[in-house]
Amino acid sequence: MPVKVSMTVNGKPVAAEVEERTLLVSFIREHLRLTGTHVGCDTAQCGACTIHMNGNAVKACNMLAMQAEGADILTIEGVAAADGTLHPMQEAFREHHALQCGFCTPGMVMSAIDLVKRHPKPTEAVVRAELDGNFCRCTGYHNIVKAILDAAPKVAAMR
Repeated sequence: MPVKVSMTVNGKPVAAEVEERTLLVSFIREHLRLTGTHVGCDTAQCGACTIHMNGNAVKACNMLAMQAEGADILTIEGVAAADGTLHPMQEAFREHHALQCGFCTPGMVMSAIDLVKRHPKPTEAVVRAELDGNFCRCTGYHNIVKAILDAAPKVAAMR
């Protein structure tokens, strides 16, 4: 049975009619055509679908679109400035070569921004522990950790 959903995504109001069982990640990718949010495992294990909902990182494959009714959603497409200037975390990932295939990168960046929000001065141990829910099969995480530690002061200053 179709249900109406409405929310704000990347600062813009959106509304649609979807099946009750539509996952938030499917709504974002298929209905809104924001394909930076990836589907990896469908079981909230890999982190490829990480977005921010009402300011907190969540895994969009683990919730229904209708559970986001009225929410403020931020996807990787909404992180950079309107003029295309990269967010400091995106820039740090670029500078530190913290990606290879790029599949995990959007979810990793979204998780990293949330991590710094909660831990403005993270240590390497904190970063590694916090990345536990994000899988990267290419990089070995070393440059990802370096990027997050480098960006942390810049991201924390944005608050």
